[in-house]
This record gives sequence, structure tokens and C-alpha cells, in this order.
Amino acid sequence: MTRRFAALLVPVLLAVAGCTATDQQAAPPTATRPERPSPFADCATLTSAPASVAPAPAGGPGQPLPELTLSCFTGGAPVDLRDLRGPAVINVWASWCPPCRKELPAFQRLSDRSAGRFQVVGINSRDSRSAAQSIGEDFGVRFPMLVDQGDALQRALNRNAFPLTLFVDAEGRVRHTDATGALDDARLAALVRQHLGVEMSA
Repeated sequence: MTRRFAALLVPVLLAVAGCTATDQQAAPPTATRPERPSPFADCATLTSAPASVAPAPAGGPGQPLPELTLSCFTGGAPVDLRDLRGPAVINVWASWCPPCRKELPAFQRLSDRSAGRFQVVGINSRDSRSAAQSIGEDFGVRFPMLVDQGDALQRALNRNAFPLTLFVDAEGRVRHTDATGALDDARLAALVRQHLGVEMSA
């Protein structure tokens, strides 16, 4: 009886083992999670002049942007700041900076209202890519974003403030640098009017 039971059991065990081995071999490899698409726009437009450029307001000549090349958050060719076509509003920010997070939606609204008269550009500094991406997604930030992990721009400008905003005219000259803290819509509109000569509609 025992031999007969064993003889019946062996083929069953072999069949089970065979199914298990076959199933393991046929199992597809674990899929790797694709990288999330960047919320920010491509930087290719930064070296093209805005559609309708306002004449620079009267005042001092300002200083040219530093000779500095920064990578684009979305990849592609790095951007030489001297090739950036103004007028432009450049916002230097980091995800760990509370005033930076507070003002980012106002910069996106400014970009939406620019109507081709100037560019809004972000420079993410001293930050991690994942943190910057999360903030961009959470706040709906879509304007082009450059990356300055070594705070080279702030060192070149001899500024160590966060956030830092530059108002750059059509000739690529820095007409004003603001480090007063989080800027709101009204303050941004006033600064754009004063330093770039562009009147913002309500």
C-alpha cells in the first residue's frame, strides 16, 4: 500500500514542481517606474526674443548678466545667460525656502499675463531635483526652469538671498535686483512697469 501510494505521489509532486518552475521562468520582469515628466517648459525659447519687446525705460544702463552657463531642468542644451533674450524676469528659488514657495504662483500668473512682451524664467538653486519637481507640480509652475546647484549666479551677483528676482531689459542688462522677500501680483506688476517699461493689465 505504501509503495503504491508513493508511486502515485511522485508524478504529482513532479507536475507541481514543473508548473512552479515554468511559472517562474514565464513571469515577466518587474517593470521600472518611468520618470515623471517635468512640469516646466523647455528652455529653447529663452534665447529667442519675446514677440513684442517694449523699449527699455529711462534710467541707468544696468549691468550685463554674468557669463554663466546653466543646465535646463528638462534637459537639452545648456543656456548661456548672456544669450538670454530680454526683457525677462528671473526668479531664483529653492523648494526649502518658504517665501520662494509663497511667491511662485504669482510668478506663474505673471508669465501667463506677459502676452509675449517679456519672459519669466526660473532658476532653481541649492535644491534637489525631486523636491523642485514636486513644487512645480503642486503649484502648477510651467515657465522654463534653469538649474544652479552651486549657487554660481548668486556668487557672481554677490547676493546670498532667497528668493532673488532679477529684472533684465531687452539688451540683457540687469535693471533691478529684488531681495525683499515674497513678491505678490501687485508688487510684481509695479516692478515690471518700473524696470521693464511694461504696463500690466489687471
